[in-house]
Amino acid sequence: MDACICQSLNGLSYGLYIVTSSDGERKNGLIVNTAFQVSADPAKLAVCVCKNSFTHGIIEKSRVLNVMPLEQQTPLVFIGNFGFRTGRNYDKFANIPYTIGKNGCPVVKEHTLSCLEVRVEQTVDVGTHTLFIGSVTAAQFFKEALPLTYEYYHTVIKGKTPVGATHL
Repeated sequence: MDACICQSLNGLSYGLYIVTSSDGERKNGLIVNTAFQVSADPAKLAVCVCKNSFTHGIIEKSRVLNVMPLEQQTPLVFIGNFGFRTGRNYDKFANIPYTIGKNGCPVVKEHTLSCLEVRVEQTVDVGTHTLFIGSVTAAQFFKEALPLTYEYYHTVIKGKTPVGATHL
């Protein structure tokens, strides 16, 4: 990618989110930096997920997902559980407490601010990723805290994007 484009993209503000899904047989989750509200009434969200990720296939099959914004004080080891390894050969929920949402997807309350449950209604192919757009069917609020931004993750936590991140 052109250096000027890369620097310019770094100026955009992003959050960091855990996105989970389950198709009844498998469950998984990953870290994404692109989730946003697209309408208020009805409440709709869009989430961008890498096509090579294990979670992507689960979302495609089940058409449901949960989005949980991370709090600013999330430790790197917690982020790494969902972002630095693949769910194809590692159970990301083995050591993380979770419940199951109304849509059947895992809900992680540790280090998250809330959970938005989404029923996928539309997909947009954006090259290496898919933009999943859907209605919010349920929500849970956990706590007031500062959300973790991608900039804070890189400059304060000193987190790196793993080489294989697009394959998680």
